[in-house]
Amino acid sequence: MRVEDICTVFWRDWVVLNRRLAKFILSRMISPVLYLVAFGWGLGRGISVNGGSYLDFILPGIMALNAMNISFSAVGSPLNMSRLYHKTLEEYLIAPVSPVSFVTGKVLAGALRGLISCTVIFVLAYLFGARLTVSVWFLLTLALTCLLFAAMGLVAAMLINSHEDMANFSTYVLLPMSFLCATFFATDRLPLALRWFIDLLPLTHATYALRAIGGGADTPWLSVSVLTLYTAGLLATGVWTMIRVRD
Repeated sequence: MRVEDICTVFWRDWVVLNRRLAKFILSRMISPVLYLVAFGWGLGRGISVNGGSYLDFILPGIMALNAMNISFSAVGSPLNMSRLYHKTLEEYLIAPVSPVSFVTGKVLAGALRGLISCTVIFVLAYLFGARLTVSVWFLLTLALTCLLFAAMGLVAAMLINSHEDMANFSTYVLLPMSFLCATFFATDRLPLALRWFIDLLPLTHATYALRAIGGGADTPWLSVSVLTLYTAGLLATGVWTMIRVRD
């Protein structure tokens, strides 16, 4: 693995993003505004959670949800199309770029998009009256979440062999996590077996960690450790898929 190779892969994606950065930011404002209006001003106006506003409660969940969706889609869909239809992945396969460098560069580029989108959400939420404690550990946890789901997008893109199945992956995996993983409500009232299953999912721990740190509590090291393990496992799987395709 060489830093120059990682930068080359990352820079290619950054050039593409930079050319339409304004459109990217504007498009990422739509869903957050709808969430904030519906749950912050609408449903959440008269709801108090743990002595605070419902808007403050769901904001970390919305940021975790957004980090998942944007980071995953930033890597998954383009890479899947590149591999199956445009055949541009072959340019990387014949280039003197190692699988580790390719995976690292792609995942970093996807995570950057997730972080930019989350920054947009934070600014909008602040204008809506939300208050969140943003510390170094909050930012690191958010970055780790973006890395995790960017790596998941890469693995899915390399293993799934049709664009339709990529959409099915989002429907069967990402969509249930979006609503069940403590993003909009606490999971303590769910059936015990369902809670155990939900606690195995990465988005749950991203939400737990961001909500705890953003609320001024101590860093939940168990959740951070789970996110780290997921990220390491997905990165290793991504490298393995690249080695398999190259060979």
